[in-house]
Amino acid sequence: MRHMIPIAEPSLGIEELNNVVQAIESGWISSQGKFIVEFEQKFARYCGAQHGVATSNGTAALHLALEALGIRKGDEVIVPTLTFIATANAVTYCGAKPVLVDSHPGYWCMNPDSIEERITKRTRAIIPVHLYGHPCNMEAIAAIASRHNLYVIEDAAEAHGAAFHGKKVGSFGHINCFSFYGNKIISTGEGGMCLTDDADLAQKMRILRDHGSSPVRRYWCDIVGFNYRMTNLQAAVGSAQVDKLDKLIATRRQILTWYNDAFRHCAELGVIRLPPEMPWAESVCWLYSILIDDGFGMTRDEIVEELRQRDIETRPFFFPLHVMPPYHRGSQVFPVAEELARKGMSLPSSSKLGRREVTRIVDCISNLYRSRH
Repeated sequence: MRHMIPIAEPSLGIEELNNVVQAIESGWISSQGKFIVEFEQKFARYCGAQHGVATSNGTAALHLALEALGIRKGDEVIVPTLTFIATANAVTYCGAKPVLVDSHPGYWCMNPDSIEERITKRTRAIIPVHLYGHPCNMEAIAAIASRHNLYVIEDAAEAHGAAFHGKKVGSFGHINCFSFYGNKIISTGEGGMCLTDDADLAQKMRILRDHGSSPVRRYWCDIVGFNYRMTNLQAAVGSAQVDKLDKLIATRRQILTWYNDAFRHCAELGVIRLPPEMPWAESVCWLYSILIDDGFGMTRDEIVEELRQRDIETRPFFFPLHVMPPYHRGSQVFPVAEELARKGMSLPSSSKLGRREVTRIVDCISNLYRSRH
């Protein structure tokens, strides 16, 4: 009997279970307990950052970062139009305006060449998003930010362990944000984290995530904060997951190779474009993402439906922010992002995926192509 191949699923084992049992037996199951600090320190160290501040989810991490940096009403923050909407929503929560830029045609992330023309006297920050596990060009973005005295907040929700010139993402910005949602490379179910090398910013974020509570005077609040705390149960899972991260990434790199080898003929025919990896990048293949070009004979959406009927789950690329009502601003046109969104689809990429399943997926897509030619 044919089984359903999901787009993603968590990789959990006895180590996570043992940690959760320890947390339950300790009685610390809410927002205090040893695993929270342990998880923060282990993940920060893995990414090459000094401080970690765990949060309830990735969107909360972005909002917390922006609030800690003082982003306010009337400010502008530059974000890519091709990203999950949470990136822009976090800016909007602060009363600030997301200013959109197009994607780079070669590697799909924010195009540094499009940033400077969007900078105004109100611009305060740039949020590069490491899309689908491929890092942004952080050298170019950091240079622009430095010239204009702007903050950089990495949105690394999809790129745990990815690297730019050998240095892991999550270590480039003033604050760097991750998600540990259930479909991410490592997961705590829900959860997120802010990383920074600035001790003062880290302390400010810890106060903000806990209702603005004073660290020295119980129940006293000097500022309005948020309830963005991670639970000890979630952190127990996360701590065990960090120990497996290199292995999980190696598995995904193997899956990337299997797909690329199997799709090579379609790529040579010019009907499928394989996921990019620039010479300066180490992608972690959060989702194996391809483009369906016009010569395939079927649209991306038609292929998605055909695969669904064959019990293969896929995902279209994100809608660009500028085409959705909250961020539609007149006649904005971002041609690269629009093409990517129209042609892009992500295939099953779980670390549990085996070669047999990859072969089944590729064979289904190849047969669809052959049926039209």
